[in-house]
Amino acid sequence: MTMQTPALTAAWNAWIDAERLARALGDDDLVVIDARFELADPEAGEAGWRQARIPGARYAHLDRDLSAPAESGAEAALHGQGRHPWPRAAEFAVRLRAWGVTPAHRVAVYDAAGGALAAARLWFLLRALGHEKVAVLDGGWQHWLAQGLPIDREPPAPTASAAAPYPGDFDAGLLLDAPQVQAHLRAGGLLVDVRAPERFRGDVEPIDRVGGHVPGAVNRPFADNLRDGLSKPPAELAAEFEGLLDGRAPRELVAMCGSGVSACHHLLAMAHAGLPGARLFTGSWSGWIEAPSRPIAIGA
Repeated sequence: MTMQTPALTAAWNAWIDAERLARALGDDDLVVIDARFELADPEAGEAGWRQARIPGARYAHLDRDLSAPAESGAEAALHGQGRHPWPRAAEFAVRLRAWGVTPAHRVAVYDAAGGALAAARLWFLLRALGHEKVAVLDGGWQHWLAQGLPIDREPPAPTASAAAPYPGDFDAGLLLDAPQVQAHLRAGGLLVDVRAPERFRGDVEPIDRVGGHVPGAVNRPFADNLRDGLSKPPAELAAEFEGLLDGRAPRELVAMCGSGVSACHHLLAMAHAGLPGARLFTGSWSGWIEAPSRPIAIGA
C-alpha cells in the first residue's frame, strides 16, 4: 500500500490532476472508474477500456450503470425522465458494491470528453448520494496518455467485492423534474442550458426529435469550463459563475443539457470554483419535450 500524505488526501472532491492521481495509484482506499462513452457507439467506451485503462480501473457504462431503464406512459412524460433517466439509489448502490466503493473510499473517475460525458455524471451521482471524496481526472484519458502515465493493457481482471451495498439515498433536493423546473422558473430561478449554442437556439438538433430550449433558460456551454482540454483555474470559474448567478446563491442555479449528463459538468466546475450546491434538471431537454404541451423557445 502506498503511504498517503495530507497533500494527497485533501480536497478530493472536484477535478484532480493526472500527476496527483498517478501518485495515489495502489492506495487501498482508492477506486478508479473508467467512464468512457460515445453516444454514436455506446459500446466503444467499454471496448476501449478492455484494450487499455488506468491501472486497476473498473468500468461504468452510461446507459447500463449510470441511468435507469427508460419508462413510458403519461406519468413518465409528466416528470420528463429523458434519454438517461436518473437511477434509483438502491440500484446504483448495487453498482457501487460491484466496483468496491464504500463511503470510506476515494473515487477517481475519467472519460475521454474532458469529464463532460459520463465522468461528471458519475461524480454527481456520488455527490448526490452524499459521497464527498470523488474527483474527475482533469484532461481525461487523452491527457493521461499525453503525460506518459501508467496504463494497463492486460485483460481486465474480474472485480470481486465483499462490501455491502452503499448505504443512503439521493438528496432529492438536488434533483428537479420537469414540473419542478417550471415552478423554479416561475419563481425567478436560474436555468442554465449547457448545450452548444446552435442546439440551444434550435438551429440544429442531432439527437432529440425537436430542437430549441426551455423558455426562460440561458445558455452557457459546458466547453466554457475548459481551456486547452483542462479545467480553468478555480478563481476564473468563480468569477464567471458569479456573474451568471448575479447575486443568487449557487443552489438557485439549475443546470440542464440534452439528457442530464453533460449538465453535471457545470456542477463539477462550480464545486471546483468553491460554489457547490447547484442542482440538476435530470430529464433535461429530452425530458422536457416528452410532454407535447410544454412550450419550446427557438433562437437566442
